[in-house]
Amino acid sequence: MTKYIGGYRFCQEQNRPSKKGGIFIEELAYSFHIGSDKNKKRTARLSAKNNKSGTTSLSNNAIQNAQVLSKVDKHNYRKYDNDQEDIVIIKGSSSIVDDVKELYKKEFEKARLEYNEKQVREDRKINDYFTHISNNSKNDLACEVIIELGDKKYWDTKDDDYKRRMTNVYQKQVEDLENVVPSFKITSAIIHYDETSPHMHIVGVPIKEGKKNGMSKQVGKTAIFTKDSLKVIQDKMRELCIESFNNEYDLDDILKEKLKGRNKDINSKDMDGYQEMKDQLEKNKVKLEQADNRSKELDTSSNEVNDIVNNLKQTKLNKNTYLLNEEDKVKLKKYINEVKITNKNFQDIKLLSVTIDNVKDQLDDDKKIIKFYEENNLALSTRNKMLNKKIEEQNDKIDELEEENSGLRQTVRYFKDKFKKLVKFLQEKLFGWGTKSQIYKQVVDDFYNKKILDNKDINSIKEKDDYYL
Repeated sequence: MTKYIGGYRFCQEQNRPSKKGGIFIEELAYSFHIGSDKNKKRTARLSAKNNKSGTTSLSNNAIQNAQVLSKVDKHNYRKYDNDQEDIVIIKGSSSIVDDVKELYKKEFEKARLEYNEKQVREDRKINDYFTHISNNSKNDLACEVIIELGDKKYWDTKDDDYKRRMTNVYQKQVEDLENVVPSFKITSAIIHYDETSPHMHIVGVPIKEGKKNGMSKQVGKTAIFTKDSLKVIQDKMRELCIESFNNEYDLDDILKEKLKGRNKDINSKDMDGYQEMKDQLEKNKVKLEQADNRSKELDTSSNEVNDIVNNLKQTKLNKNTYLLNEEDKVKLKKYINEVKITNKNFQDIKLLSVTIDNVKDQLDDDKKIIKFYEENNLALSTRNKMLNKKIEEQNDKIDELEEENSGLRQTVRYFKDKFKKLVKFLQEKLFGWGTKSQIYKQVVDDFYNKKILDNKDINSIKEKDDYYL
C-alpha cells in the first residue's frame, strides 16, 4: 500500500518515507571526534578503539609531542604496511611531521624572534618553537580530529564507487572547518577507505594570538577547543556535513539525534496536518466511548435474554414450538438491534486502530521531513554567515588598500613636485654663463649614468634651449 503525505510517498512495506522516485530518507550517524588529554590511560585508549562507529582508527589520544606526531603520520599515511591505495590525501604533503614543522615556522617565527629580542638571559630564549612545545608537557604539539558520517551497518551495503564519492563530502568538510574555526590551522587531511566506514583524519595546530605573557602568538588547544566552543563547532559541522552529503548523492537523508538529548525534539503541534489528525482522533475517541457503553448495555441485556429463553414454554400441539409474549418479543428485538450497533462500533474501533497507526506513522514521517528541512536551513544559515564574514574581511582589506593607495598617491604627488623643482633647478643652472653651468652638466651626466635620470628626463631639461648638447 502506498500513500502520499505532504508530497512524500509512504511505503508501508518499508515503513519509512521517501521522496517521489523511491529514494528513502535514512538517518545517518555523525562523529566529530577530537583527541583529548584525558586519554593518557591505557583503559581510555582501549575504550576509544572500541567506539560505536566501528572504526579501527588510531586511539583517541592527544598529539602531545613529536614522537606521537610521528606515530600519527605513520598511521594516517599507512606507512606501517606501505599500503596507500585506500587513502586519499585532501590536504598536506607526504609527511605530517614536515607539514606541522613548516606551519610552526610560518605562524610562530615572527613572534619567537620578537620574544627573544626582549629577553636578557640566553636561557630564556626559544631557539625552535616546535621543539620547545614538543618538550613541554603542558601543551599539545598539534591536534587530530576524526570525522565520520554513517556507521558500519550503513556502509556495509554500499559498493566501493559509492563510498569513494565521500571524497567530495569530506573535502567540503575541510573547507568548512577552516571557516568555522579559522584559528585552527589544518596541515593534513586524509581519508581512509580501508576500514569499516569511510572516515577522515585531520591534523592541525590551534593558535591563540594577543598573548601578554610569553610569545604574542602561541599554540593553544585548550583556548580554541573549550567545552562550549566544541559543542558549537560540532553542531555546525554536523549541519554542513549532511547538507554536503545530500548534495553529492542527491538524497534527502537526515542525521541521527545526538546522544544525551542535546537536540531539541520537534513539537508535534508544529507538524503539517497535526490538527486534522487530532480532530480525527477525537471523533474516534467518541466512537470508542460509545462502543464501550454499548458493550456494557449488551452485558445487561444478555442476562435478560438468557432468562427469557430459559423460561419459554412449549406449545401443546408441537414440542418444537415455543410461546413468546409481546413484552419478551420487544426485549429480543432490542437486544438484536444492540448487537448490530455494537458490531458496527467494533468495526469502527478496528478502523480507529488503523487510524492511530497511520497517525503515528505520519507523525514520524513528518518529523523526519521537518528535520531534513531544519538541518538544511541551518546549514544554509551557517554558510551564509561564513560568506558574510568573508565579505566583511574582503571589505576591510579593500578599505585598507584604498587607504594605502591614498597614501601612495600623496607620496607620488610629493616626489613628482620635488622632481619638477629639481628639473627646473638644473635648467636654471645649466643655461647660465660661466663655469657653474659646466659643473651642473657633469652632475646631470652622473644622474643619467647612474640611471637617476632617463632620456625623457634629459629631454625635459633640454627643452629650455639648445645650449645643453
